[in-house]
This record gives sequence, structure tokens and C-alpha cells, in this order.
Amino acid sequence: MKKNMGTADRVIRIIIAAIIGILYFTGIITGTLGLILLILAGVFVLTSFISFCPIYAPLGISTCSLKEKK
Repeated sequence: MKKNMGTADRVIRIIIAAIIGILYFTGIITGTLGLILLILAGVFVLTSFISFCPIYAPLGISTCSLKEKK
């Protein structure tokens, strides 16, 4: 797997996951919607840690900065 997520993208995903987690565990979002959002938050955290988004790959999107080759 080639990395295709930049630092900003990873930080944004982790922040969104944290917000969803806080809302779920404080009881603001509940039920089926809460579980779906909690699963989505888990996916965001996982993809942030491995720096690879499977949806970006087929679309050819990469937010990862390119390092200059010397």
C-alpha cells in the first residue's frame, strides 16, 4: 500500500473521529445513527494511522506531499 494521505488530512480525520466519539459516549447521538457514526470514526482513525485511504486509490487522489528526489 502506497501512502496517499497527507498530514492535514490525517489530523482532520482524527479530530472528526474524536468529536464523534465524544458525542456518542456523552449520549448526544444514540441508536443506529450513533453506531454507524462510531464505526465511521473507527475507520477514520484506522486510515489515519496507516496513512492510506482505500477510496482515494481508485480515484487517483493523493493528499500526501511529494518529496523531491535528489
